[in-house]
This record gives sequence, C-alpha cells and structure tokens, in this order.
Amino acid sequence: MEMNQRKMSEKRTAFVVVFTFIVMVAELGVGLYSHSMALTADGVHMGSHVLVLGLNWGAYVLVRRLQKKGNDHYDGDKILSLSAWTSGIFLLLMAFFIIGEAVERLRGPHVDIATGQALAVAAVGLVANGICASALHHHHADLNSHAAYLHILSDLLTELGVIIGLVCAMLWDITFIDAAVALIAACVVIRWAWKLLHQTAVALITKQ
Repeated sequence: MEMNQRKMSEKRTAFVVVFTFIVMVAELGVGLYSHSMALTADGVHMGSHVLVLGLNWGAYVLVRRLQKKGNDHYDGDKILSLSAWTSGIFLLLMAFFIIGEAVERLRGPHVDIATGQALAVAAVGLVANGICASALHHHHADLNSHAAYLHILSDLLTELGVIIGLVCAMLWDITFIDAAVALIAACVVIRWAWKLLHQTAVALITKQ
C-alpha cells in the first residue's frame, strides 16, 4: 500500500513539475515577445517553482531507483524527509524575501501600479497554482509530497493576496493594502514552513 501511495505521489508531483514548466515557458515567451516585464518576472518566478518541486520529484525518482536495485544501504523515508526539510528551508527564504519587499514598499514613496497588466499576470498564476494544488491535495503519502503541496499552497495564497491588493489599488487607490496582505501571507507561510521543518527534523533524527 505504501509503495502504491508513493508511486501515486511521484506521478502527481511529476505532473505539477511538467505543468509548471510549461506555464513558465509560455509566460517567458509571451513576456519577451510582448515586452511585458510583469509577465517575464512571473515566468522567472515559476522557474523557481520548477527547481524546488523538481527536488521533490527527484527524491521520489532516487528512492524508486534505489529500491529497484535492491540497495538497502539507504533509507528511502529518510531521503524523502530530507527533501521535504530542504523544501521547508526554501519556504522560509521565500517568506522572508516577501517580508523584505513588503516592508520596503510600505516605507517607500507612493508608486503607480499597472493594475490591469499585473491583475492579468496574477490571474494566470492563480489558475496555474490552483490546478497544481488540486493535483496534490489529499495525496500526501509522506512529508515530501506534503512539502510540495505546501509550496504550491503558499504561492496560491500569495497570488490571492496580490489580486486583493491590486483590486484595492485599482478601485480606491489604496496601494499599501498590497504590501499589508503580502506580510500576512508571509507570516502564514512561515508558520507552515516551521511546522514542516519540525516534522521533518523529527523524522530525520528518529531511529526507524
């Protein structure tokens, strides 16, 4: 049963990686062709997802190949937990980066936001992350799959916050809402990341 669940998690994680890669290529291509910096930047952002989620996928591939070779020198569960722990570190770094950007925006002068273009990009990201989150939802056979889901969920939360902030800026010219919502989202992500790091640390140091 555990083997089948792990195989299913690998397939779903692989789908998310490939789908995110396709969205990344599409955004970069259209962004460069249309000279849209917002779309190009989001394409680069999607690239970071491909790298982190690719780590989760790679952990499954490594464990599967070791088991296929009958290699008993490595603990597959520990490998997956280590991958999840690394994802937790990336989640923390992402949250701290968001906090830094939000604080700088709050302390800086009023800026004009190209809300129309930014909303379109945020909507693309929201739909893409929604599809990925749906693929990974309720299929957490281990901490590695749970880490991949949290990474997608954190970005989904961030994209939702961006849309709320942009709508407030467009309708009422309240630009600080964008940064305030980002701060709230970052705090939620930190809580998720800290819990994930605690769970993976326990799994790594506990003797099987």
